[in-house]
Amino acid sequence: MKALLQTADRYLQESNWKDLAPIKLCLFSVGTIVGMLLPQKYRKPALVVTLILFLATYLPLMIRFVRMLTGKKRRLF
Repeated sequence: MKALLQTADRYLQESNWKDLAPIKLCLFSVGTIVGMLLPQKYRKPALVVTLILFLATYLPLMIRFVRMLTGKKRRLF
């Protein structure tokens, strides 16, 4: 497992946004497919969970990005 994580770190270090965009689109597509396949009674709970996860990950990323954009050095995480 350690070797897998080290390889993932190296891959990310050698990548740029153009390399990572297709990965994100692929993961988004898989999530969309899984969401469409859920039975109707599980869609609302799944939506709530994914919305919470989205906000918990997106907000810190955007805060960090805006700080980088404005030139502030302090990291949130």
